[in-house]
Order: sequence, then C-alpha cells, then structure tokens
Amino acid sequence: MLTMQTSSHSSQISSNAHAARLQQIQWLAVGSLLGLITLGLAWELWLAPIRPGGSWLALKVLPLCIPLAGLLKNRMYTYRWVSLMVWIYFAEGITRATSDRAPSSYLAMIEVVLCVLLFAACALHVRLRLKSKLEVSAKQA
Repeated sequence: MLTMQTSSHSSQISSNAHAARLQQIQWLAVGSLLGLITLGLAWELWLAPIRPGGSWLALKVLPLCIPLAGLLKNRMYTYRWVSLMVWIYFAEGITRATSDRAPSSYLAMIEVVLCVLLFAACALHVRLRLKSKLEVSAKQA
C-alpha cells in the first residue's frame, strides 16, 4: 500500500515538474517571438531603416503576429508551423548580418539568435508534449 502511494506521489511530482518545464518553454517561445516582432519594428522604423524615416519593410513582422495567440493558448499545431516559418527570418538575418553595415548587421545577428531560440523552444515543446502523450498511452495499456 505504501509503495503505491509513493509511486503515485512521485508520478504527481514528475507531472508537476513536466508541466512547469512546458510552461517555461512556452514563455521562451512567446518571449522570443515578441522579441522578433519588437526588433523588426524598431529596426525598420527607427534603429537602422533602409530609408531615412522608416520603410515599408517593417511590415515583415505581420506574419509573426499571427501565431502569437496560438502559442499563448498552447496549441501544438502552432508550435509545429512556427518552427518552420522561423527559418525565413533566420535566412534574412544571416543574409543581412553578412551583407549590411553596422548597426544593421548587429541587429541581424540579434535576429538570428532570437530565431534559434524560437526554433529550439518550439521543437522542445513539441517533443516533450509528444513524449508525455506516449508515456500516458503506455501506462494505460
């Protein structure tokens, strides 16, 4: 009887730790996405716009606004497609980091770092949730 209670208690602690870790990863994904949106707007409007006074290139952040609600609602589908979409911004960052002059090249490097963080958070989130589903189905079988 005591071993069943101990086993149940340890699985509950493990479940709580798993949920806390998923929430941390969710906030990393949301934070890096908000960072990309903020960086894109500031970069193209004030910090280092292509044209003085800002440019229409600031509209590049609009697609980044679409997945924000899905990440906040913890939708698995959103994590999956954001992990693919982020590579477009990564490619822009790499291209501009190697071709633009400072300060634009520094901003591009920050964009690359934010893209890698967002991808890692999305991939890890999906992996942990799928692993959790497999463990639950294995226990039920």
